[in-house]
Amino acid sequence: MTGAAPPYRGESGHALWHVSEDDSIRRFEPHRAPTSALVEELVWAVDTRHVPLYWFPRDCPRATFWAVPATTDDDVERFLGGERSRRVHVVEPDWLERMRTQRVVAYRLPEETFERCDRFWISRDGAEPLELVELGDLVERHERAGIELRTEPELLRFWDEVVTSTLDFSGIRLRNARMPA
Repeated sequence: MTGAAPPYRGESGHALWHVSEDDSIRRFEPHRAPTSALVEELVWAVDTRHVPLYWFPRDCPRATFWAVPATTDDDVERFLGGERSRRVHVVEPDWLERMRTQRVVAYRLPEETFERCDRFWISRDGAEPLELVELGDLVERHERAGIELRTEPELLRFWDEVVTSTLDFSGIRLRNARMPA
């Protein structure tokens, strides 16, 4: 199991979320996630602490990282500006405008049938959302949460540095990143 990300400003109590660009979902049915090693059909969710990993347009490649107890002081200085409690999310510069304008929503899901699976929560049963939350301007949302949002023109090259560090991290949709020159 990976380490939990640090809390963020305005973080509410524990809940389970599914983030989407589609605001018309009335029921989540189990399916097989194409990038998962699990072959079961499941409903996937993420908890409140980790929902910021999804405050992006769906196809946006992003590198996210934070310190854990095993993170060295050198890596805290290099990647987190010396602040062990900092969370950082990194995207390519071209994605910032879409982050400001793309409509993204978060569905709060009932917890009864979900179980933890690393950073995710999974259910073998379908789930009807309890609430739909508009996320608004995602750049502004990061700012309000105190999560540093950086840009990196060569995201994959930077990602290679992150994964060889002592940080904990999550990389999502990196297959969509521009290849380094």
